[in-house]
Amino acid sequence: MEKKLLSIVTLFSVIFIIFVTGCTKKDNNADTLDKIMQRGKVIVGVKYDTKPFGYIDEKHRLAGYDIDLARYIAKSLLGDENKIEFRQVTPSNRIWAVNSGQVDMVIATMTVTKQRREIIDFSIPYYVTGQSILVPKNSKITSMTDLNGKRVVIIFGSTAEKTVRLIAPDAAIIGFKTYTSGFEALKHGHADAMTSDDTILMGFAIDDNSVKLLPGIYSKEPYAVAFKKGASSARLKGRVDNIIEDMEARGKLRRLKNKWIKY
Repeated sequence: MEKKLLSIVTLFSVIFIIFVTGCTKKDNNADTLDKIMQRGKVIVGVKYDTKPFGYIDEKHRLAGYDIDLARYIAKSLLGDENKIEFRQVTPSNRIWAVNSGQVDMVIATMTVTKQRREIIDFSIPYYVTGQSILVPKNSKITSMTDLNGKRVVIIFGSTAEKTVRLIAPDAAIIGFKTYTSGFEALKHGHADAMTSDDTILMGFAIDDNSVKLLPGIYSKEPYAVAFKKGASSARLKGRVDNIIEDMEARGKLRRLKNKWIKY
């Protein structure tokens, strides 16, 4: 009798696991735009340490170009820019965050690359920047080639390392998870230079006169909104593409640039 009862319990357990797994898989593959509409808010992955795109300001609020863009998208989708939930992402976890369904989209200075297109989907670009170099104010480094033999900060998950390896193959790469920790290493003499997108590095240079941003751009970095790869994101991607196109046509992207990019 106990053996028979155990078999019945085991059978129901298996059925329950299959049911839950099936529901979870179905939910993960559900149309993302439908989920947003049913939920009544959009969940967006953003950076908290990348001034002027996404950072915590002096009033302890999220601010920046990407934050304003996300709010505009929320307003266009749901009629209210406050129907949004921000979740912090970093260059090393932002792809996982969107593909796992932790966020509906990522707006976090993410450059469109061929390799990334294989695992996530992108909107049309909303901003174009380029890779540059930040050094201490008294540094004799003047260009990317001068980085040979030097200690260079890059951020894990960014596109910066590839350019350094190509132009300065003898540079000693030092990787960090966040821009703040990378900048602190440079500022305290643990590195000779830091390389990333010029707009991000400019944020540090504006706030701290102990460093300077070198002239020159070494790559073209188009930023775009990132989505989970596949059909579940197709409708949302289409809507966001239309929103960005409309912002471009109405001069709203230009006004965002004038507001946040101070050079």
